[in-house]
This record gives sequence, C-alpha cells and structure tokens, in this order.
Amino acid sequence: MEQRIVICAPTGQDAALTARVLHSVGIGCSVCKDTRELVQELARGAGAVLLVEEALTGSGMSALATYIAAQPTWSDIPVLLLTHSGADSLEVQRAVENLGNVSLLERPVRTIALITAARSAVRARVRQYQVRDADQRKDEFLATLAHELRNPLAPIRTSMAILGHLHPASDAVLNLRHVVDRQVTHLTRLVDDLLDVARITSGKVVLKRAPVELKAIVNHAAEISSSIMQEKQHVLAIEQPEQDHVLHADQARLVQTVANLLVNAAKFTPEPGEILLKVAVSGDTVQFLVKDPGVGMERSSLSRIFDLFVQTPVAGQSSSGLGIGLSLARQFSQMHGGTISATSPGLGLGSEFILSLPVVMKNNPTPPADTSAKASALSATPTSQTRNPMPTSSDSQRKILVVDDNIDAANTLEALLSMDGFAVRIAYDGASAVKQVQADVPDAIIMDIGMPGMDGYDAARLIRQQPGADKVILVALTGWGQTTDKKRASEAGFDHHLVKPVDYDILLNCLALHLGKAGKDVGVATTS
Repeated sequence: MEQRIVICAPTGQDAALTARVLHSVGIGCSVCKDTRELVQELARGAGAVLLVEEALTGSGMSALATYIAAQPTWSDIPVLLLTHSGADSLEVQRAVENLGNVSLLERPVRTIALITAARSAVRARVRQYQVRDADQRKDEFLATLAHELRNPLAPIRTSMAILGHLHPASDAVLNLRHVVDRQVTHLTRLVDDLLDVARITSGKVVLKRAPVELKAIVNHAAEISSSIMQEKQHVLAIEQPEQDHVLHADQARLVQTVANLLVNAAKFTPEPGEILLKVAVSGDTVQFLVKDPGVGMERSSLSRIFDLFVQTPVAGQSSSGLGIGLSLARQFSQMHGGTISATSPGLGLGSEFILSLPVVMKNNPTPPADTSAKASALSATPTSQTRNPMPTSSDSQRKILVVDDNIDAANTLEALLSMDGFAVRIAYDGASAVKQVQADVPDAIIMDIGMPGMDGYDAARLIRQQPGADKVILVALTGWGQTTDKKRASEAGFDHHLVKPVDYDILLNCLALHLGKAGKDVGVATTS
C-alpha cells in the first residue's frame, strides 16, 4: 500500500517546507513541479495529494480532475488543498466541485494542523486499501466457491445418468432423474450467479454484442424459467410483436436478465398463478414487462430490491435464493445502456418489473444462423431421445482416459462411458495421466484442470509432446469456465472446454465429432 503524500506547489517555498515538516514526523512524501508530473506520480500510487490553489490554474485543474474521475470504485484519494486566506477563489470553488475528497487548509497553516490533516488523510487512504483488499478476497472466494461447488455437482448428474442406463424402463427412476436434474440445474444457476457477481465487481465482465433475434431471447428466457414455472404450477403468458426484431446485444446476458425477472416473479407468486411477459418495441428501444400477482412489496423495499444480497422479507415464508438475480439484472441492463425498475401497489398486490434497452437495430439485419442453435445446444437438458451413443462392438471400440482428482467424478464418468461402449481407463492426477499416455496412447482424454501437483494445463502440454499423441482428442472438463480459462485450455492443447456439471449428451457429441458418428446426426456443441 502506497502511503506517501504527493505534493504540488510550483511556486515559493511551500513544497520544500511542507515536505520537511512531514518527513520530520515520519510521513513519506514526493514533490512534483507541476500537475502533469503530479498525475504521473499518482499513477504509481499515493496516500494523498497536497497542493496549493495556484497549481490549479490553466490546464492543471483539468488534468487532475480527469485522473480523479477515472479512479476505480474503491478509491477516493484525499486531496489537501492549501488556500489563500480570505474569500474563496474560482480555483478553490472548482476544486471542491471537481476533485472529490477535498479538505481545505487556509494559509498560513499551523504545523500541528498540517500534520494532523496529513495523518488523517493517510489513515483514510489505508482504510480504502483495506476495503479494496477485502473486496478482492471476496471476489476470489466467490470464484473459488463456484469452482468447488461445480465439482460435486458433476458426479451427481453423472450418477443419475447411470441410473437411467440401469433402469431405462422405470417411470419411478425417470421421475427421480427429472427431480435431481432440475435441482442440479438450479444449483448450477446459483453458482453461475455467484461467479458473475465476482466478475462484475472486479470489472471482468465485457459484453459480447452481436445481432440476435428478439424472439430467440424471449424463447430462451422462457425455457430457462420453465422448470420453476412447472414446479409451482404457474402459467406464463407471453405477448410479443408479430414482426421479429434484431437486437444488438449480448445474447447470453440479455437472456439471463429476462430469465432472472421471470424466475423472481415465479418465486414470489403463490401457486398456481399467471405471470405475464409483455415485450414491446418503440424506435431503438425494446421493453420487457414482467408482471405477477404475487406477494408484492412495500415502498421501502422498492428502493433496495436491486441491491446485491438483498431479499424482500415475505410474511410466513422463509427467505430463498441469494439475493443476486435482480442485482445482476440491473448490472447487465446498465451495461447495455438501459434501465430497470420495479413497482408494486403494496403487499399482496403483485409486482411489475420493466426492463428497457436501446438495442433495437434498424433494417433488421439477419443475425448469424448458428447463434441461437449453439446457445440451445449448450443449455440443453439431457433426455433419452437426444442421446447419441457410440458403437459398442469390439472392432470399433474407442479408448478414453478420464483424468480427475475427484474420485467420485472420475469413477462415475468412467462407468457411464463404459456403458456406452468405450474402453475407459482412469487417472487421478496429471502425472499419472502422462504416464498412462506414454504406455498406451488413447483416442481421447477427458481431463480436469484444477488438480493438485500437475494441473490439467501442464499435463496437456506434456501429453501433446508424447509420440503419437498429437491427434488425441483432449477435452477439458472443469469447474473453471471463464473466457481466460478457455483461452488457457486452447493454448495448452485442448480441443474442447466444457464446464461442470456437463450435459453428458454434449460430451458425447464432442467425442462423436472426432471419433466418428453413430446413430442419428445431432448438433455438436463445442466451446473451444
């Protein structure tokens, strides 16, 4: 943490005298000849700024104001401004308006007053650093938590698929699989929301805008919310323009935003109920209205409903969820240049949410043909009708190596792949995987990334160096699913990057793409 005070007093002896006083009490400082050098020093880090009002004439004010306006959200650097006695000058007034955290010290300033102000400023700055570090630790914790929660979800989903193999004709087993799959999907969404919070607060979320059909957004959001709608016996009524419109937006984030509003409405509506999604287009703006006949909200709750981790208390009901979905909806709407608002006549009288986004494109250009298809494939729910098993005869049997330090995840995936006719071996760490490849090169390797010792990236690089392993299909199956993780996987030699808990049909399709087709042709989803 940089705690020095950066001083800018280009005329007279103020800079030298101030530096001497501060050094005498153990406060580090640096002297700058003008505001240009001051801004350069601030970029290196500082505990506070001390300057005289004469330094803010001409372009001096503009340069410093621009730097301060661009501070990260955690930063509010203290500015100590030495002023002339008497009436406030125009420079002082502008400084108070444009430089944020400003404290005025009228000259001639007493030595003890200068020391006290400097110490207070540095102490306040230290607290800002502590808040920053706490936020960073929180973000790292949420990201790690999301990864760790994905790991146990993988063997749960795989085990249920094995159960379906063992009892394909049992309605009781089928119903049980549907229950578990719905809950795993719900848990996965909660995990993804946690990770999105960490990424947004650290500034790592960047919208990937592209042309996308409005109806595709509506259909996908309705599909995501369908499980909770069915569970609570709600009816979702959709009103949308007959003419389709093309939006310039991040499809995944917009779908997530609308779906969060629908899930929120379903959650707080007593069953059974009817929820309305009304979509309207006016000029360049699309408006999504979600109206429910649910528990409603008090006026005091409306002002906080979009805050992170805030949940509206409902009489007679325990709180559910994490208080993340609506906060993410607001963040994503603002990133699209839009707004989101909530209204309610009162408790027991339902709620209405309105999302408005200026993203409608003129002339309705045709979006890329594979956009919605790929999104649907990646979010598909496993069903017996879509499965694409590989050949089971010994002549065409393919060899697969499963690598995962989670023993349950490795063993259940090995069992499921074996049922589909693959010859499967297991390694529980990266080093063992490399040794097995040296002994017998498989056709494909499905490997976890976050393993102790040798991780999946290093193991993949070493495997690619083995004789005959250049054509092995490498699939990363991991709890780390950000863009940077996918890039690292590609650079390490992986052909595909799938996030736990993976849809088993998508995994099969990735293998079928390279190892040969079997059964009916199906869409192949890749994330490489």
